Amino acid sequence: MESVKLKNSIIYYYGTPTGYLKDGKANLDSSFLCDELKDWCKEKRLEPCFSDGIFEVLAQKEDVSQFMKSEETLKNVRIWQLKADSDFSMRFISFDEFKERFGEPNKNSFEVVFDGSLPTNNLDMIYEICNLNHPKGYHGHSLSMSDVVEIYDENGSEFHYVDRFGFKEISFEPSEQAQGFDMKMEL
Repeated sequence: MESVKLKNSIIYYYGTPTGYLKDGKANLDSSFLCDELKDWCKEKRLEPCFSDGIFEVLAQKEDVSQFMKSEETLKNVRIWQLKADSDFSMRFISFDEFKERFGEPNKNSFEVVFDGSLPTNNLDMIYEICNLNHPKGYHGHSLSMSDVVEIYDENGSEFHYVDRFGFKEISFEPSEQAQGFDMKMEL
């Protein structure tokens, strides 16, 4: 049995609601202050904030049982940004403008600037983390319009273009021309 679990932004320690995630921080009840929770936060790249009264609030909520229904399985995240030698006019534009001027975004024009785990699958929280507080191993500019966020696990990937407001899910495959080139190289 895992001692610490995350279910719908609620942190459980041995099955007891001990805290919650908010703004990239693990807000934990101070009565559960221990190395095990600190280590879990460090592993998830969360800042632990211990306060009194969190357990009581979580334990009294009538809907805490909802949090037990589905456990959030964290996926890995890749951040893709345009390569340095790409057309500068591709940068920092909306998805519609990108598509109109250059076609669908494809992997050939982008490179991975981060590949790792983050404490959330939520795109808005990923944006906040990668825009303001770069995680360890992040080697690009702050997450901006025209970047692509990939959320993936062993079952596949989802790609999301950072748009003017929010995100646009895209297929994000290499261009056919590059795929043909790769196939020729294999022959």
